[in-house]
Amino acid sequence: MFPQEVDTLKARDRRGQERAITGNRLTSWAFAEAYGAPDAETAEGAALSWARERSREAGVRAVTPGNGDALRLLAAAGGARAVVEIGTGTGVSGMYLLRGMRPEGVLTTVDTEPERQQFARQAFRMAGHAPNRARFIPGHALDVLPRLTDGGYDLVFCDGDRLEYLEYLAESLRLLRPGGLVCFAGVFAGGRTVDSAAQPTEVRRLRELLRTVRESRELMPALLPVGDGLLCAARAWTP
Repeated sequence: MFPQEVDTLKARDRRGQERAITGNRLTSWAFAEAYGAPDAETAEGAALSWARERSREAGVRAVTPGNGDALRLLAAAGGARAVVEIGTGTGVSGMYLLRGMRPEGVLTTVDTEPERQQFARQAFRMAGHAPNRARFIPGHALDVLPRLTDGGYDLVFCDGDRLEYLEYLAESLRLLRPGGLVCFAGVFAGGRTVDSAAQPTEVRRLRELLRTVRESRELMPALLPVGDGLLCAARAWTP
């Protein structure tokens, strides 16, 4: 066999291995995304399916199951009693957060669209959550957040206007107790955050957020590859 033919076979083998690795990664990602999904026959599963359908109809982003699982885990691990959610949507992420929070915990959820909050209210009720578990505040997040209590929250979840994520971060540092968590959904922006091509303002703002969180002495960050990217950071116990 000529050297040229050997090189061609090696190249084909490498391409085959790369395809297998890519396929395995995609399969593993899909498996992880579906891993913690509740049974559709349960009240929680039926409520999530209903809320996701309302989200699709309204053209609203909803967290993926893997993203929701991570939020639920973080709320549970932190023993969260008080959580702020920026971007109620139709209640998908709120149900994951409520599931992880302490039984007496209260979710404060903010959205510019009261109609969507009505869907979330109904979804929470379908999932079996008491009405006093959630406080719905309609309005623009940057108008609402300054009215909330300094250092009064265990977790802030941001899934609103990505152009405002840096402002949400500043408010979160004020709202969180030491050791509390702030999380930002969608920071991969469909892969555009790491794409070297010219990007719109939203993506440039996400890059600035990632850099600011990583360089902050007040935060201990981790970037989780779930959904479309979940940036999490704990507020340091000492500045």
